[in-house]
Amino acid sequence: MRNPWPLDLASRVDRAAVRRDTVDLEACDAIVVRDGRVLAADGRVVELAPAAQPPAALRIYLGRDGERDLVALVPADPGFGADEDGIGGDRMRGLRDLLAGFWDRGAEGEREHELATTAVAIANWHATHPRCALCGEPTEPTLGGWVRRCPEDGRDHYPRTDPAIIVAITDPEDRLLLAHASHWSPRRFSHLAGYVEPGETFEQAVHREVEEESGLALTGLEYLGSQPWPFPASVMVAFRARTARPEDLRLDMDEISEARFVARDEIAELIASGEVVLAPKGSVARRMLEDWFGGALPEPRRSGPVDV
Repeated sequence: MRNPWPLDLASRVDRAAVRRDTVDLEACDAIVVRDGRVLAADGRVVELAPAAQPPAALRIYLGRDGERDLVALVPADPGFGADEDGIGGDRMRGLRDLLAGFWDRGAEGEREHELATTAVAIANWHATHPRCALCGEPTEPTLGGWVRRCPEDGRDHYPRTDPAIIVAITDPEDRLLLAHASHWSPRRFSHLAGYVEPGETFEQAVHREVEEESGLALTGLEYLGSQPWPFPASVMVAFRARTARPEDLRLDMDEISEARFVARDEIAELIASGEVVLAPKGSVARRMLEDWFGGALPEPRRSGPVDV
């Protein structure tokens, strides 16, 4: 199986940080992004030449792809691309809805995933951090959109990324733990996950979150990889681990309301019956599931938005 988060590859698009304070942002091709949505057509990210771009509320330099400079463009019109009659019939699509298409298109999809994820993440930060955290004055974008500067006290504010761990847990029979978070839609299951707290290593966060949510003790932690997850500002750090005592499973019933250990010969039947809906293709959670399963799992039928 192809790995959507390869550990040995650099970024497919050069972020070209040295150009952030010199490039003409209005002369760059643009990916349009707003409120976690990206301008797309047929599941592909649309890249607009300068003459085709809508009026912008904000431009953020994404980097250099070959001979082209690229920006994320936040349109001034909040309704841009909401209808089917956007530019060329294109429309704004939620990043989650595009993940499976990115996955299916190999290196080209990985490039679009990288650009779209970066655009959504940095635009989210601008939208939620418009003021100085110290004095409360409105801040101004600078350095190609990668810094917000306070004109009152001169302080620079930088984008934030909140690390979160996600862990695939197996028992002595090599069954996999699937859990349902209390705030998810019915029948949706995935791995245990949680945010890293100040002063913790990733590994310590795995042990703490799993004990808090399930009562299980873990051994054999193994790092798998990571995936940016800008919903709104995370990076998922993936592990697998084992528990010697699956019978100790005790749910906190606050964050996790249901969990079960499943065997490989059970999982396809659970998906087919609709009893279990799994993480979407293209997500780190789905990759972890299929890594344990040993191949591609049946694609769940979705009647609503993806929320894992």
